[in-house]
Amino acid sequence: MIRVLQFISLIAVAVFSLFIGVADITPFNIFKLDSEELNIFVISRVPRLCSILVAGSSLAIAGLIMQRITRNRFVSPTTAGTMEWCRLGVMIAILCFPSASPTVRVLAAFLVSLVGTSLFLSFVTRIQNQNIILVPLIGMMLGGVVNAAATFFAYQYDIVQNMASWLQGNFSLVIQGNYELLYLGIPFMILSYVYADKFTIAGMGKDTTVTLGLNHAKIVRIGLVIVAVISSITIVGVGNIPFIGLIVPNIVSIYRGDSVKHILFDTAWLGAFLVLVCDIIGRIILYPYEIPIGIILSIVGSLIFLILLLRKKSNA
Repeated sequence: MIRVLQFISLIAVAVFSLFIGVADITPFNIFKLDSEELNIFVISRVPRLCSILVAGSSLAIAGLIMQRITRNRFVSPTTAGTMEWCRLGVMIAILCFPSASPTVRVLAAFLVSLVGTSLFLSFVTRIQNQNIILVPLIGMMLGGVVNAAATFFAYQYDIVQNMASWLQGNFSLVIQGNYELLYLGIPFMILSYVYADKFTIAGMGKDTTVTLGLNHAKIVRIGLVIVAVISSITIVGVGNIPFIGLIVPNIVSIYRGDSVKHILFDTAWLGAFLVLVCDIIGRIILYPYEIPIGIILSIVGSLIFLILLLRKKSNA
């Protein structure tokens, strides 16, 4: 019954989002659209909806994987510096290959973010007394250094405007032809389901994983690849989408437990639903103007995160 309600709510919000925009398209005239209105519907609104659903669900799953392999609830692609490494990779691609295609940018972002996130994990594993707050602080400090370096070179080579576009997530420019790379996240979401039980075991610690006959290092590497790919295609496709990978896995875990396979669908659903709702808010709050979803999610995500922090310890 719960699954049915989840599907119905997501479909209802998704259909509602298709009819929000400057062009006056309503459900009542959907079968009477002229050629211009049909182009708007097919080229802009449907691709935007698809990109929102894929980006939201994949980022939530990436955050869930990061929290399991680091054994820390406050770690996500944002707090681990993965997004900053992705931006650095895209900047390197632009500087070395000015006419680089989105595929080349994704590849550069993937390679740099994979190296950077692995560096973060190597720092974390060397800390003997890992504090739950200290680990994400290390990630944010490392990400700050990388972001400062990227900004310095962006000023040197006059690509600051491009950098600014990566800092703020925005779905307004998503049209047919420039969002399809986001579909690369779907196979990796499926891969995360295949390795779901292994991610759960890896979250119990290296000793437990080895005792059960599994290769802990291999599981961590697979998790890092999934996170790096999802983060890279999101940065290149729609920019930085904050808080999804941090708050969604925590909310789902509170009510559904810690088994990755058990909560994977709920995590993907809530990530897609939250991004879609925030996108709708950004489109109607100052209609016909639009507020980037990065701003809306920063406000909503920070409030939700504070609520999670202020929960009683008995409910933590």
